[in-house]
Amino acid sequence: MTENNPWQILAVSEEYENPWIQVREYQVPNPAGNPGIYGTVSFRNRAVGVVPLAENGDTWLVGQYRFPLNEYHWEIPMGGAPAGEPAEACARRELKEETGLLAGSMEFLCRVHTSNCITDEEGLVYIARGLTEAEAEPEETEVLQVRRLPFTEVFAMVMDGRITDAISVAAVQRIRLAGLA
Repeated sequence: MTENNPWQILAVSEEYENPWIQVREYQVPNPAGNPGIYGTVSFRNRAVGVVPLAENGDTWLVGQYRFPLNEYHWEIPMGGAPAGEPAEACARRELKEETGLLAGSMEFLCRVHTSNCITDEEGLVYIARGLTEAEAEPEETEVLQVRRLPFTEVFAMVMDGRITDAISVAAVQRIRLAGLA
């Protein structure tokens, strides 16, 4: 098994850019030496998720319609941390914004890459504890539904495919495997 980079970049072109993403196409010889292309999507923000855990083991999910999939999805509260914003601060901000919850403490849970064959998106996940309720402040682009459920039910939703968001799946499975809820 080698950890050496087999890719040599001959040329790169920016195909598309907006405030959230950048799409690039690379001209490369593939690992077999034949001409090839590679496309990547880079995100301006890091994805930051948070699993709020109540003392009784409940957690909160956020439901919203996901435009790229043309489907309604349930997932953990999450959002984007711009460059310069600490991930934990983003987790606290998104938790309050989407659910109205304030966290007494935050614990780092895991780091994931959502689809490392095409994107450099990094996801960072925290566990929020010592929760108090406040007023949610969703962004104008968000039409959210919030549900408080036993963690065991959320784990069942991951296992039976009702939750498919990669960051949510990784977070819930990791919490379950580590016995944190």
